[in-house]
Amino acid sequence: MKNAKMILALAAFALSVTTAGAQAANCEGRRDTGTAVGAVGGGLVGNAASRGSAGGTIAGAVVGGIAGNLIGGSGCSDNRHARQAPRRHYDKNGVAFYYDRSGHRHYYR
Repeated sequence: MKNAKMILALAAFALSVTTAGAQAANCEGRRDTGTAVGAVGGGLVGNAASRGSAGGTIAGAVVGGIAGNLIGGSGCSDNRHARQAPRRHYDKNGVAFYYDRSGHRHYYR
């Protein structure tokens, strides 16, 4: 019972450290930060759960790294399209306009 409480506490700590570290980094580095912190936290939890065996530590690090990568990369969107200039369209009168992200039409002045 005592070991189960310690494993749960370590898992909660690892998850909180992973998400806090990933949120603090910029969007490009969030996956890397999440992977590293998740692997360290997962290794600690795996070590505690397996009572110090190398296999448990490695398995915990792998699972923690994967989880950290997924958590760290969540919320990042591909901003390449947002940086591009809006695409010009022309109505039947030859007046140029573009569509914003919401799909609304805006005319150039």
